Amino acid sequence: MSVKSTARKQYVQIVDRTARQLESLRKPSEGWLSVLRKALGMSGAEVAARAGVSRNAVYQAERNERDGAITINQMHKLAEAMGGRFVYAIVAESGQVEDIIRTQARRKAEARIMRASAHMALEKQSLTTEQTAQRIEDLADEFIRDMPPGFWEVK
Repeated sequence: MSVKSTARKQYVQIVDRTARQLESLRKPSEGWLSVLRKALGMSGAEVAARAGVSRNAVYQAERNERDGAITINQMHKLAEAMGGRFVYAIVAESGQVEDIIRTQARRKAEARIMRASAHMALEKQSLTTEQTAQRIEDLADEFIRDMPPGFWEVK
């Protein structure tokens, strides 16, 4: 096993473990800043004083969070002002990195096999549906193993 593949496996474990830990965690509709502030019983003015910003800046930040327009630095600063800690993560939508890789590998394999099948059909050498499906899976497994150049290209 190469150093590169060992390192990639470690990264996969980190992302997958984080996904499992965050599985049930969803951002509240009014946003984390507002929820924490209200849970603490703090006013916007109190958060503002602790953060060294205006009260309007706190409410704007809460609005920006809801709209997806807040910066990471703003989240850190306001979370700390309330005695909290801002954390973020990017995880696989399915919860596992390998699902993303397998989906891409199948996509690439299917495109290649279908091109070859079209040529084979012209020569009356078509594969059965089952043979085609097996070839796609075999090629997808090879793509996963080797991750050839262009693997992530969208074509």
